[in-house]
Amino acid sequence: MTAITIRDEQPGDEAIIHRLTAAAFKDMPFSDGDEQHLVDALRRDGDLALSLVAEDETRIIGHIAFSRVTISDGTREWFGLGPVSVWPELHRQGIGSALIRHGIAELHQRGAAGIVLLGSPEYYARFGFRHESQLRYPGPPPEYFQCLVLKGEMPQGEVRYAPAFRAS
Repeated sequence: MTAITIRDEQPGDEAIIHRLTAAAFKDMPFSDGDEQHLVDALRRDGDLALSLVAEDETRIIGHIAFSRVTISDGTREWFGLGPVSVWPELHRQGIGSALIRHGIAELHQRGAAGIVLLGSPEYYARFGFRHESQLRYPGPPPEYFQCLVLKGEMPQGEVRYAPAFRAS
């Protein structure tokens, strides 16, 4: 893996994060091609709860976004993970994994109760994510909607992402 530093997004990072996210999802079969606009909308709406970038010696090479979610049972302090972006030529070097681990640790330190995501069960299991039937997200195949409890009990109900997800 390339030596990287992970830090919070700073003012001035927005344009490179936009280009990075567009490039990272350009040829992905599951992508709608609007992930870069989603990150921009989350930021604009104040819903980007945690935004981290990975840098090598010369540039930003990865990004991860976390936004608040609501759960119909009223459980609070849950977040949605995604998107995670890495320049295509740097895939499979551990950069995305490092961003995910760092983000999970940061949210745990901030007192988050849990994290949800929509993604590959095989990939995200390595971070402790799993599908739990009592937590639902309508639409995609249920096994792709996964969660990770950081503290407390597993909530029960339907999850809603920030409005930017519904607009994208």
